[in-house]
Amino acid sequence: MSLLEKLPFGKRERADADTASKPTTAVKKSGKGRPTPKRKDAQSRNLHPIVPADRKAAKREARAKRDEAWERQRQAMQTGDDRYLPPRDKGPIKRYIRDYIDARFSLGELFMPLTLLLMIVLIGLSALRPLISYYFMLAIYLFLFVAIGDAVICWRQLRRRLYAKFGSDKVQEQGMIFWYIFSRCFNLRRWRQPVPQVARRQYPD
Repeated sequence: MSLLEKLPFGKRERADADTASKPTTAVKKSGKGRPTPKRKDAQSRNLHPIVPADRKAAKREARAKRDEAWERQRQAMQTGDDRYLPPRDKGPIKRYIRDYIDARFSLGELFMPLTLLLMIVLIGLSALRPLISYYFMLAIYLFLFVAIGDAVICWRQLRRRLYAKFGSDKVQEQGMIFWYIFSRCFNLRRWRQPVPQVARRQYPD
């Protein structure tokens, strides 16, 4: 061993030389190579404005679409086009019910005009002939019960026909069809919506 190697600074220089002679390995970098954005910044970039830039144009467009849908539904009420009818009147079962009721004569069709006429008579005779007014009121109630009985008969006949044509399961999926039948039976033919598409006594198959 030489004298330089025994000295302290000689050992340090030799260690430095050994370190320099070893091949350096590249340190693998971990991560994405860019700083992670803050949550607030990331959320702000993902947010989109809910309100459109041009509110007036958006309102005009929404109004035009609404008017177009309303016009299609209005025309469907006149022509019976099932595509644009409201959900209450959609489907072949509801169409069959309407056609059957429109083909027959229901006593309920006369209830509204007859009641209006009798009320006018009651107002005129109530002070002069109280007893006659009582009989007129009794006649109104009697006719109402008879018209309800006629609607119930129509419902029973229609239910048998619907079960035979469409099956009980599909008919029951429509819900309470009695009120649909009842309301149409008690409406004047010219006021019914959708408009009748069949003539009197033109019953569906």
